[in-house]
Amino acid sequence: MDLIESFNIAKQALYDHVGFVEDWVIYAVEDRTDMLWQIDNYEIKFAKTIEDFNSDGDYYLDEIYTQRFYEKHIYRGDTFTMVFVDTHTDGNKFFAFYRNDKEVKQSGELNQVRKLNQVYKQIH
Repeated sequence: MDLIESFNIAKQALYDHVGFVEDWVIYAVEDRTDMLWQIDNYEIKFAKTIEDFNSDGDYYLDEIYTQRFYEKHIYRGDTFTMVFVDTHTDGNKFFAFYRNDKEVKQSGELNQVRKLNQVYKQIH
């Protein structure tokens, strides 16, 4: 019983951090905090390394799931961002969590690439 209680407390802490309130539909949680990421229109691009991120196809791309159950599809907290994603594979839809310090900004990309390389080296 303690294991389930701990799980629910941790899940609620994540939701509280990003300002999400459970309502009609709840999806699984995917930990993508080790990924570099970028939101462009209704897609999220992500990869483990900056080389893969900037490659011609060695990255991942998910559609941001814009369902009718919640007004927002992206929830930003101080440290993490939660995004509703649809992988278009076997009906998989879930809440993906990303670290804010690994977001690749669209403007000033050269400086961002340098910063991300520094972060990547610190982590690994």
